[in-house]
Amino acid sequence: MNYYAAPVRDLRFVLEELLAHRSLALPGFEEATPDLVEAVLEEAAKLAGDVWGPLNSVGDRQGAKRHTDGSVTTSEGFAAAYQAYVEGGWNGIGVSEALGGQNLPEVVASAVQEMLHGANMALGLCPMLTAGAIEALAHHGSEALKTTYLPKLVEGTWTGTMNLTEPQAGSDLSKVRTKAVPEGDYYRISGQKIYITWGEHDAAENIIHLVLARKPDAPEGNKGISLFLVPKFLVNADGSLGERNDVTCASIEHKLGIHGSPTCTLSFGENGGAIGYLVGEEGRGLNHMFTMMNEARHKVGIQGIGVAERACQHAFAYALDRTQGRSPKSRGGNECTISDHLDVRRMLLSMRARTDALRALALYCAGQLDLARHSESDTERQTAQACADVLIPIVKSFSTDQAVDIASMGIQVHGGMGYVEETGAAQLLRDARIAPIYEGTNGIQALDLAGRKLQRDGGAALSALIDEVQKTAETMRSEPSLAGMGSALAVGADDLRAAMQLVLEQGSDPETGPDAVQAYATPLLSLAGHVLCAWQMGNAALHATSALQKGSDEPFYRAKLCSANFVITQWLPAGRAQRAVIEAGMQCLNDFELTP
Repeated sequence: MNYYAAPVRDLRFVLEELLAHRSLALPGFEEATPDLVEAVLEEAAKLAGDVWGPLNSVGDRQGAKRHTDGSVTTSEGFAAAYQAYVEGGWNGIGVSEALGGQNLPEVVASAVQEMLHGANMALGLCPMLTAGAIEALAHHGSEALKTTYLPKLVEGTWTGTMNLTEPQAGSDLSKVRTKAVPEGDYYRISGQKIYITWGEHDAAENIIHLVLARKPDAPEGNKGISLFLVPKFLVNADGSLGERNDVTCASIEHKLGIHGSPTCTLSFGENGGAIGYLVGEEGRGLNHMFTMMNEARHKVGIQGIGVAERACQHAFAYALDRTQGRSPKSRGGNECTISDHLDVRRMLLSMRARTDALRALALYCAGQLDLARHSESDTERQTAQACADVLIPIVKSFSTDQAVDIASMGIQVHGGMGYVEETGAAQLLRDARIAPIYEGTNGIQALDLAGRKLQRDGGAALSALIDEVQKTAETMRSEPSLAGMGSALAVGADDLRAAMQLVLEQGSDPETGPDAVQAYATPLLSLAGHVLCAWQMGNAALHATSALQKGSDEPFYRAKLCSANFVITQWLPAGRAQRAVIEAGMQCLNDFELTP
């Protein structure tokens, strides 16, 4: 199934009703009206559904091809589809007008990116990495580098990559060995990087690699790492492209999924050294790269939601078409489609409700990023940034874990037909499986939440979010039709607060603290994800109830109420069990003896 329809109605519900277009009221977004946002969503939906979506299975079947000279050709139609994206001005949608972008809020850019990733995850990875490169260069690049490289990156005429991992240095970047030798006003870069997404391709004129490397006299560890810009083609003084730089694609990884995305091993300096330029300060490369990684981590969560949405659409279409069995006598006892069987309905409702909840939380996080960057109040900016800092590891990790499960459930709905490649359901699971791994594995995201984020403010930012959950629960309790859901949500909030306090207490112990954070991080993040998603669906239930009470007969609101009910009463309890996991302690992990 190549069909994909962007979920414009639900995106509008989140932006217009749950978030009340708060980002549009911030300084700098005066020209971004609700009507403009609606038009942007509609046009993006056309690009995603008509141009990118049909190529999803093409990229999976064909993959990217490396040639003997180290160049790479992407799957049929990919380069043209990317050019359609560039020509439409989509690459600069969330970039400031000062940098040549469209100057729309992050929350709108995130909504558009979900559509693109849902349509074609492999192709969507290309502009996602470019967005991170723009962010890193805008924050840390010299004026000369910004002038030379940012305009083309913002246009999308040039694309960007992130070069961190090496064969001996996975998540532990302190082991990076790539060298940067000073030579005049530039450096000679030599070394090898692996797993470089869209590291070489034919879709853009130039590729701008951001590379972690160390000078010969740099100290060992993280403090010796600097960040360098290494273009595929050198750029002349007049902005035209010059000779090919000394960087080549040594191989393309043979992956489980995202076959249309050329994941490359890049060799720098096989013929004297690739020319690179220092970005930011020497020895602070890892700090600078985290600007790019933080941007990317939120977008990876969005990416997972996009794939989950497409898995929903696959499963719903199949279930409504596949005839098998008979409905119960209470419903007529006639031959029926599998969508009439309650176990299949359970799976379909679970997929839909969870996807909607994840979307709402991710866009709420994007709204906090808008506040952090554009609010006139220093206090509001700091509060929003603290909130976003807590939410980003949850959005990245929880959304991608759930996306894998949702895609897997989509195969189950298809039955045996889901396990064969022709239906396309299997591709979605294969594609989604990488998202919990890259941009920092989900275990690392959990450690970031339970360790760095929780410990640095004593849980203040997460506690503030829990306060909001409890406020929503109380409001729901005052509405008779939602009172039961409100009580269930309140209990979830209590569980999260109790688990947070336990992790804070044990995590601050000088002797057992590091082990406690390691042991409890993933259960805590899962509990937080369940509770915060349920919170968003509680808000959705309030808005849907209000609309129905005002006379709306739109089926959308009835479906939203059903999804909220499922999330709060049937899915949240599974997440609440993580409190018991944390309270059970970590002794079994210490006692576990690994044997061959």
